[in-house]
Amino acid sequence: MKKILTIKNILITIGIILFDLAVYIFFVMMLMSYDDLYDESKGEYWSLESMTIGQKASSIGINIWHVINLIVIGYVIFRVIKIIRKNALQQ
Repeated sequence: MKKILTIKNILITIGIILFDLAVYIFFVMMLMSYDDLYDESKGEYWSLESMTIGQKASSIGINIWHVINLIVIGYVIFRVIKIIRKNALQQ
């Protein structure tokens, strides 16, 4: 039986989580200028019409990153369930 909780796997997981947080921090820092410099005459708050090209890219990028995170979380849950079922059938 394979060991799942090895030091290597734990360090890889921590690295992936830190990378994920770094991407979120990058997008949030890019969007801070929108919050600070919002002008009501350009459109509704958080509408794409009221954003510059960089702010639009950051807004769309963070939404895509949310979808990627959901897909990865779903895949991890699928793999854990698959391993648990495999171990249950072997016993």
